[in-house]
Amino acid sequence: MAVIVSNLAVAGIAVFGVWRLDGDRSVIIGVLTAAFTAVSSTTTAYLGIKAVSNTAKSIALAEPQRRAEAAALAAAAAATATPPTPPASPAEPAPVPPPAPRSP
Repeated sequence: MAVIVSNLAVAGIAVFGVWRLDGDRSVIIGVLTAAFTAVSSTTTAYLGIKAVSNTAKSIALAEPQRRAEAAALAAAAAATATPPTPPASPAEPAPVPPPAPRSP
């Protein structure tokens, strides 16, 4: 609602300014360009802030559910986990071959 009111105020001031300029085209173009920039900037900022706010709200509302699901999955995994197997006994190392004979 505030964005609509501010956009209407900018448009009203622009119309009043154009009416008071009595046909000076270069200044009228400047006033209308400034009014368009103000309206588009205000509206874009509002929509951007609203989108970020909605995203943050949906993330915050979904967080407890995600934590509950993660806890349930962890509990299920712990209940079905098998105990670790003991490490295998080390095998006997292979014998080392004797060194080759030296030739004189």
